[in-house]
Amino acid sequence: MSATAVAPTRRLVHPVDEVLPAQKLAVYGIQHVMAFYAGAVVVPILLASAIGLTQEQLIHLINADLFTCGIASLLQTVGIWKIGVRLPLLQGVTFTAVSPMIVIGLDNGGGTAGLVYIYGAVMVAGIFTFLIAPLFSKIVRLFPPVVTGTVITIIGVSLVPVAAMDAGGGNFAFANPDKVPPNLTFGSPLNLALSFGTILVILLITRYARGFLNTVAVLVGLALGTFVAAFIPNGAGGTVADFSSVKDAAWIGFTTPFYFGLPKFALLPILLMIVVMLITAVETTGDVYATGQIVEKPISKRDIAAALRADGLATFLGGVMNSFPYTCFAENVGLVRLTRVKSRWVVATAGGFMILLGLLPKAGAIVAAIPPSVLGGAALVMFGTVAAVGIQTLGRVDFTNHRNVIVVAVSIGIAMIPVGTPMVNGTSAFFSQLPPNLQTFLNSGITAGSITAILLNLFLNYFGGKQHDDAKATDKLSIDQLNAMPPEEFVAKVGPAYQGSAGIAEYVAGERPFADANDLRSAMQDRLFALEPEQQRALMEQYPSLAAKELHTGELGDESIIDQAAAGLTFLSEEQQEAFDEVTARYQQKFDFPLIISVRDLSAEQVLDQAWHRLDNSATQEHVAALLEIAKIANHRLADVVAGTEPMAELRSSNMARL
Repeated sequence: MSATAVAPTRRLVHPVDEVLPAQKLAVYGIQHVMAFYAGAVVVPILLASAIGLTQEQLIHLINADLFTCGIASLLQTVGIWKIGVRLPLLQGVTFTAVSPMIVIGLDNGGGTAGLVYIYGAVMVAGIFTFLIAPLFSKIVRLFPPVVTGTVITIIGVSLVPVAAMDAGGGNFAFANPDKVPPNLTFGSPLNLALSFGTILVILLITRYARGFLNTVAVLVGLALGTFVAAFIPNGAGGTVADFSSVKDAAWIGFTTPFYFGLPKFALLPILLMIVVMLITAVETTGDVYATGQIVEKPISKRDIAAALRADGLATFLGGVMNSFPYTCFAENVGLVRLTRVKSRWVVATAGGFMILLGLLPKAGAIVAAIPPSVLGGAALVMFGTVAAVGIQTLGRVDFTNHRNVIVVAVSIGIAMIPVGTPMVNGTSAFFSQLPPNLQTFLNSGITAGSITAILLNLFLNYFGGKQHDDAKATDKLSIDQLNAMPPEEFVAKVGPAYQGSAGIAEYVAGERPFADANDLRSAMQDRLFALEPEQQRALMEQYPSLAAKELHTGELGDESIIDQAAAGLTFLSEEQQEAFDEVTARYQQKFDFPLIISVRDLSAEQVLDQAWHRLDNSATQEHVAALLEIAKIANHRLADVVAGTEPMAELRSSNMARL
């Protein structure tokens, strides 16, 4: 009897866990480092400039930052125990922490004296984040778009003055006009030319470059601006960009723990940094979900907890290793989508490269030589972009709810007080008569505005009772009104739920009366799926392309504009617009009807990602998928005009959230 050899079953590897060939890991890893690098080094440069650190200290900060960024990225991508989400997420210093760290540093003496208080607060905030990670998924509902959009907008707007100070020549030039070269006094024509020249380079690259070069526009702007500054006289025998420190810097150096002294702990700095990490946790949660969609891997609460543990541990290590709070970098999430390279080992390789860069003080010295005016020009673009992202997030907020208007208005107003009023001894004049500890808290517009947004949202939207001034809600029709309407009026009211055809509304008009609004919704859905295939196909062809040019001319109708505006499809970058044009054209060519997606609960990135995946489906599957999306679109449109049409699952979810 002969034995039959059975080949061992090969276990399929998810693209996220695939280990690519070494040469691909290196190339793709370097690409991630390039996309990340500008954002990584800007935070230590801004902080050093604001609190008065020396050039040598700045070089050490940059190397410590890069070294710890690499460790943080390995924690997130490779993971240990329950730490790290094991997705292609690159970690970097959060911009949310910049303003609070500057406030903490200046309020505690500036220089290294203030730096040790920053590190004490960072360490405690890291431990706090690590410990609350499993609980955060239960409180993430306290951070809806009205809160996160407001906070992100406040961060961007509050940081613009910091960038403007650098663009004019820097804090040192402003405070010591007699101690800087003649050509580099604050606000000099040369400083302004360099800052606006850097902005112009970034704009030109954004406008004309494609692909990877477009993603590193800020880095190229910094590099070109510094290169030009290296040949311009400063009026005192040297050049604007001074690279003398590069020559003196060592080739290899290691950042030792507590290089600037043992950390010091104070209550208010710790509270400020804990608020920063709560906001950062929301940002990380969004990035994890977005990346999960891109790489087609479901995200659970355990994954969110693992990601936040990595943030917390990396932040604690940042305080030990002379660095700062860490979060997932959204720029690199976009790069994963752009390249379609899903392997987490690519980002792990990028983390390895950053560790190596962190061991090269000469690399840090080159970055430290960037003139303040060049850095300020790039920072104006970056911080303005942060504010624009916040505004885009607020675009998904229902501002017919007057309470949301109040949350945004009051929070931004309070945040702008320290930004828009004169400073007296490092404190806003508005708060100069308050106790010193309270001044420290209120002097950070980001912290004060963020806490205001969180508390107002709780007070008005969660514990504020039923709203009586929502005009949109009072305009909705009741089921009794719809049952009593003449057929023609009924069709005119509910017919637009389905694009370009009143056939479904005309049919269900004869089935009245309905017991409640959800019976009406169900009847319309039943009729949709009972149509002949040819009728269904004709209905599909009535729907407009996503992000079509007609969207801006008003040709798509009010309903389509409302739908697509909710997902930000009316406010796309040129690159995003081209991507939508390409995917919708390919979809139309393959299936011979428009791509239909219910977009109201999605972001533009999520819509685009779903669109690319739908191209892989069969014609039969897409026919069914399109009908399901049409039904979802109709649900939203009915909810706009008819009271009580929310699907039961949404009602249950809303009630559970309240509980």
